[in-house]
Amino acid sequence: MPELTIIIPVYNEAENLLRVEKALVEYRAIATKTTAFLFVNDGSTDKSEKLISEICEHNIDFHFISFTKNYGLSAALKAGFDWVESPLLGYIDSDLQTTPEDFNLLLEYIDEYDLVTGVRTGRKDDFVKNVSSKVANGIRRLFTQDGMQDTGCPLKVIKTDYAKRIPMFNGLHRFLPAMILLQKGHVHQIPVRHFPRIGGEAKFGVWNRIFGPLSACFAYLWMRRNYIRFEVKKNS
Repeated sequence: MPELTIIIPVYNEAENLLRVEKALVEYRAIATKTTAFLFVNDGSTDKSEKLISEICEHNIDFHFISFTKNYGLSAALKAGFDWVESPLLGYIDSDLQTTPEDFNLLLEYIDEYDLVTGVRTGRKDDFVKNVSSKVANGIRRLFTQDGMQDTGCPLKVIKTDYAKRIPMFNGLHRFLPAMILLQKGHVHQIPVRHFPRIGGEAKFGVWNRIFGPLSACFAYLWMRRNYIRFEVKKNS
């Protein structure tokens, strides 16, 4: 049983997957915890599924789930959360704009916290993406009051039992720290490196980076008011 399983959602990232394989194999050699990897193919229409299957065939502790069609990032993460059995899980995007090496930075704090998330420093995105990301983060902070500077950073480590209790819905991947706080968990954020996208195309534009999160904020407020939380006093 690995101590950590890293979830890698994939949607039409065939251009990046060999680089992803190399980066993950190199990380496994320096990982501070025994690590497995789970690709979640979110209905890719390019050669991603074929490449993922080949990667998993010749790498131990590499696994995959493949959807029948594109369901979105929140569904891919939910599938990963359900599948993982290790006590810790991680999440990284397949565009490699963050590096698996920085998981070791996050893991330094995971004993003390229930979710540790990266904050991208020196963002290498274009002007429109940077501005829309800042606006989206500001909107989320206003609604959630979670104090997170960069909830969209695709580099996180979560204690699995907390992740499995998150009631996921479309768009909720943007609220993972807030959903840990709803469980009375503790969250922490640390700076991580950021790199330009080398291959493939970005899946989020201005519309789904700003207006998508805005609608999800209202769903989050409803959930926060109605979230079920209890403690067991005794059992037989």
